[in-house]
Amino acid sequence: MSDGMTVLFALGVMAAAVGGAAVLTWFERRLLGVWQDRYGPNRLGPFGILQVAADMIKLLTKHDWVPPFADRVVFIFAPTAIVVAMLMGFAVIPFGPDLHIIDVNIGLLFFLGMTSLAVYSVLLGGLASNNKYALLGGLRSAAQMVSYEVFMGLSLMGVVMLSGSFSLQDIVAAQRDMWFCIPQFLGLFVFLIAGIAESHRLPFDLPEAEHELTAGFHTEYGGMKFAMFMLGEYLGLILISAMIVTLFFGGWLGPWLPPIVWFGIKTFFVICFFILLRAAIPRPRYDQLMSLGWKVMLPITLINLVATGAIALWMHDGGAMT
Repeated sequence: MSDGMTVLFALGVMAAAVGGAAVLTWFERRLLGVWQDRYGPNRLGPFGILQVAADMIKLLTKHDWVPPFADRVVFIFAPTAIVVAMLMGFAVIPFGPDLHIIDVNIGLLFFLGMTSLAVYSVLLGGLASNNKYALLGGLRSAAQMVSYEVFMGLSLMGVVMLSGSFSLQDIVAAQRDMWFCIPQFLGLFVFLIAGIAESHRLPFDLPEAEHELTAGFHTEYGGMKFAMFMLGEYLGLILISAMIVTLFFGGWLGPWLPPIVWFGIKTFFVICFFILLRAAIPRPRYDQLMSLGWKVMLPITLINLVATGAIALWMHDGGAMT
């Protein structure tokens, strides 16, 4: 694509991601209602779809208040950081064979870097609020996200070995014969769990556990600043789902339908799975979450890494001998 078309496509992806995150706030509540045998939003508009507009009006009309005891500059910057980091992550997502904002040979590393930057948002929000509940929530978030970033990165090394590239386009192309969800099912499992922890999705929303920390790192936030934290969470959900599809389920590969349609369908089903987890699984204790990571996730990633490396080496040596 030309530079002008790339800019237009980037703006379109940004608008679609933000709009999708807004609609997802309604869709999640509606789908949870179906699964839990209750109504969900059903008063405003057909099937309650105008609930999204009502929520936006409420947040936009709230008083934009900064606590007098908070660090004003950092307090305002914190919610912006997570939205920018999540939107930057979409830059390397391949929506089709030649449908991407940018294709770099370190696209996977770029994605991991952007998800790592998101930790600064919740940590700075907790620190800048000068509130003990917000501070505890921020520290929890830092420990949780930094820990699970280790497992997330290691879980993807098997995909890199099989594809021989960090480019997301090359990774998708390497799945023409077989999706990586089959040979890399252990990596998929670890990446899925780490993605839930990274995006603070239930049941791993411990940094903002209401029964322990009121609202965690965003206790002092309201109005549009609070909305930006929520927008960042839903953008993270869409980004993680898109990456799972790209890395393990063949990305845009599929018969008959256009590639971008296949990509959208797969991503939609992964998002529904994340919502189902919220409806079905209770929140663990914080110590259980950390123990799960270091005592279960880390050994699984190392076993997957060693097994994939051994198989790749054996196949390479076998091919060289023939």
